[in-house]
Amino acid sequence: MIAMLRFDDLQLFVRIAGEGSLSAAARQLDISPAVASAGLKRLEQQLQARLFVRSTRSLRLTADGEAFLLHARQALQSLEAGRQQLAGSKSAISGPLQLAAPSDFGRNTLLPWLDTFMQTHPQVQLRLLLGDRVTDLFREPVDIALRYGEPEDSSLVALPVAPGNRRVLCAAPAYLQRHGEPRQIADLRQHNCLVYMLGGRAYERWRFHDGDRAHSLQVAGDRLSDDADVVRRWAVAGAGVVYKSWLDVAGDVHAGRLKVLLPEVLGEPTPLNLICTHREQLSKPVHLLREFVQARCAELLAQAPWRR
Repeated sequence: MIAMLRFDDLQLFVRIAGEGSLSAAARQLDISPAVASAGLKRLEQQLQARLFVRSTRSLRLTADGEAFLLHARQALQSLEAGRQQLAGSKSAISGPLQLAAPSDFGRNTLLPWLDTFMQTHPQVQLRLLLGDRVTDLFREPVDIALRYGEPEDSSLVALPVAPGNRRVLCAAPAYLQRHGEPRQIADLRQHNCLVYMLGGRAYERWRFHDGDRAHSLQVAGDRLSDDADVVRRWAVAGAGVVYKSWLDVAGDVHAGRLKVLLPEVLGEPTPLNLICTHREQLSKPVHLLREFVQARCAELLAQAPWRR
């Protein structure tokens, strides 16, 4: 008799694939690493296939794992769709949803996702504020904010959305044809590096990890902006090298507008969190939006260069 696959094991597998880490997936699912390890082992035994290869920094999908991932996601999505259909009107959400997001991520990645979310929940009224400055959630007319990094204000509530996200070095093919590709981190001193501002300060010290070695390099270039989307557009236009969140540039990389440089070098961690002033603001629409964005971020992170 063939054993039935457990829902929680499938959910764990998809989460590990998205995070590239068993411990990170365990934290998100609020289970211990030992329970997560046992669930993964049980799933592999039932499938009679090895789903991951463990490296020094993360877990990497095997060929069998990549093949099964698509079916696991489809199964979970189908189950969720069935649950919502059975719930009927009880699952409907309505009312205002006020959200702040970074300019680049908001315009180029989040916006089409929100269109799909609104089609699924047509009774929601969305108010979207885009910008790279730190939003004062105690004063601004927003309920929640999507922001990279941990909030400096410890009184804020931060829930992980894409904790495994990192920065990547990129440049347009046209720029690389004119100036060549950097072969090591030190070569960035000979390149025009496009800089943006974080918290009113120029982010011009770029940090990397190459194996067990940490690198920090002061870069320079002829362009600086306080709008991260402007800096991305400069890079796409061939103006220089950019060091951006993978979630911001994944679409450009897949479309061939940008190319990842030094993919063997691990970029700086750039976790994406959902931030609010208190847990009472975590309404049903907020929870559904977080789960929706989290699932799509996981799909992009599964294709990140450090996962290959």
